[in-house]
Amino acid sequence: ANPVFARSETLSGSYLAGRSAARDRDATAAADYLERALRLDPGNAMLVERLFQLYLAKGDFAKASELTDKVLVANGQNRMAGLVKGVSLMREAKFAAAREKFSETDFTPMGELSSAMLNAWSLAGEGSLNGALKELNKLSENEAFDSFRLYNEALIADYLKSSLRAENAYKKIFTQESMTLRATQAYGSYLERQGKKTEAEKVYTTFLKAVPNQVLVAAELARLKNDEMAKPLVPTAQAGAGEALFLIASAMNDEQGNDIALLYAQLSKALGFDAAVIDTLIGDIYMALNDYDSAIKSYDQLAATSPLKSNATIQKSFALQQTQKTDAAQNELKALLSREPSNIDGWMALGNVYRNNENYKDADASYLAAEKLATPLGAEHWQLLYFRGIANERLKNWDVAEALFRKSISVSPDRASVLNYLGYSLIDKRQKLDEAFQLVKKAVELRPNDGYIVDSLGWGYYQIADFENALTYMERAVELKPADPIIAEHLGDVYWRVGRKLEAQFQWQHAKDNEPEKEDLLRIEKKLKEGLTEPAPEKPKAAETGAPKKG
Repeated sequence: ANPVFARSETLSGSYLAGRSAARDRDATAAADYLERALRLDPGNAMLVERLFQLYLAKGDFAKASELTDKVLVANGQNRMAGLVKGVSLMREAKFAAAREKFSETDFTPMGELSSAMLNAWSLAGEGSLNGALKELNKLSENEAFDSFRLYNEALIADYLKSSLRAENAYKKIFTQESMTLRATQAYGSYLERQGKKTEAEKVYTTFLKAVPNQVLVAAELARLKNDEMAKPLVPTAQAGAGEALFLIASAMNDEQGNDIALLYAQLSKALGFDAAVIDTLIGDIYMALNDYDSAIKSYDQLAATSPLKSNATIQKSFALQQTQKTDAAQNELKALLSREPSNIDGWMALGNVYRNNENYKDADASYLAAEKLATPLGAEHWQLLYFRGIANERLKNWDVAEALFRKSISVSPDRASVLNYLGYSLIDKRQKLDEAFQLVKKAVELRPNDGYIVDSLGWGYYQIADFENALTYMERAVELKPADPIIAEHLGDVYWRVGRKLEAQFQWQHAKDNEPEKEDLLRIEKKLKEGLTEPAPEKPKAAETGAPKKG
């Protein structure tokens, strides 16, 4: 065999395997394959850059740091490599050198934001309040960065014991009615350390009125009432820099920015930022990225004494369920509830595990336990009532289910999923059809681009033999969800009823090609062979369109 060809094949194989593992969110396997590829081709800049980003994403800061020089030689515009070098220097309290590196990364709007905040904290590490504030003032040119500037000003002034400036900045944040969790914690801590415990208590209670179950603020309030001393939110300049990176990670933590948010979060963690908070955020980002094993590892790092541990356990149970470890998920939640029998979220999570595994009886019992604890029922409990309604509908307890759906709508009227479920269920039962269609139409108005809800309305019209309206909505549903086999099947049925049988066959074949469930596949294959053999739906009778009962 040609050794050159064999080497090339191994290189490409390792590279492709590494990319495949990365797509599957298996960071350990991806790093292993890319390391092999890099050993075979050590000068490959693309491999170096990919491996660097992979190390950083999985939190291996030491290995990421080893590659920064190679990355920057190949691509001097790699901001993450520059930030890693700056963070490494910041950790060693080499503030001036860190500032030099941070300044080299300010060539995009996000770079301007991170550079200004990190440079400000490096100057704070040197004790220079004026220098730090001058850096932060660079953010004044962009209104979107104003909250970042003001919050960091308050923290730095607090850290450097400039009480008057810190209090003024904190007050501005608090009066803007945009008080965040971290700002609440920081301001409350500041007031307590200034001996203003009554004012601190007001800060905590004001926040808890808006966000009733925020465990970190509740823990601060409980500590204050126990006369325990408050600690500064940011005890070091390095922690302040970590806070700045945490803010960016939190701001970018959405569907479009999760991958980048993870990098900022790992940089924050490398600076020793609040362990429980950052591990929770990293776990949540991994959940959004469907990397459930990594999420579990992050949630497991929280100390048992952390106020965030219960929430982490609930999130871990979701991740376990997603990896088909149902028993483990149930055991985690049962252990939590044995310690915290009044944990509403825990009971609801256990109900979800049971419901997702079609154990509707135990799901209903768990939801009922949560419902008894959640009194009085408010808008925040709409989902609890909705899920319990689903469990009862599956148990064929329709009267109970209908009452629960209506109660969910009464506490929170504009939830499209509840409106759709109740409306479609009534259509399916041919009950109260006038009201049923109004419910589903409202759901479509609320979520006009939701293919499943548009499908519900179209299929509802099909059920009452209004094929013209059914066709309008079913074609729209297929546009919105072209890969969904059931929606395609529904459109095929509508085409058949209006005499467009060739198009019906096409849609049924499309449904078959999109990997439907086994029982659905059998039904679709029968239609492909025989067409629709059952009688067409009938138009509703007058009695079926009656108005809903009151009460």
